[in-house]
Amino acid sequence: MNEAAMKTGRCLCGAVRFEATPKHDEMGVCHCSKCRRWSGGAFMAVECGNSVRVNDDSQLGVYVSSDWGERVFCKTCGTTLFWRMQDGSEYAVSAQAFDDPAQFRFVSEIFVDEQPPNYAFANETRKMTGPEFIAMVTGKPESGNA
Repeated sequence: MNEAAMKTGRCLCGAVRFEATPKHDEMGVCHCSKCRRWSGGAFMAVECGNSVRVNDDSQLGVYVSSDWGERVFCKTCGTTLFWRMQDGSEYAVSAQAFDDPAQFRFVSEIFVDEQPPNYAFANETRKMTGPEFIAMVTGKPESGNA
């Protein structure tokens, strides 16, 4: 996959359409309790920096879920679309919201310390605990999740 190529996606009902340029041809999974409740399972996401462009911002619902992050969804159908930094500097786009989710390689898992014991992925991935991930993104240890 051309890493600089813009990709398209949408919500279930089509009210929200977006364009984004993934940083890599990779997706990761978050097992934190907030992502699991929000998405109905592990959140499969693609890092897109601040490249996300939406056709109609008025169709977006936003839930502030931590001191730095927020979750974005379609107000009409409820589709999980993005996790983003409150300042808009980083987006993690739902891999399944892209028009071609199969283009992304599954390479990493975060918050593995919160993963319930009733499921596991067969892929070999890089794994990080919640505190390891938070320390990486904030530069300081934290106890909460995104």
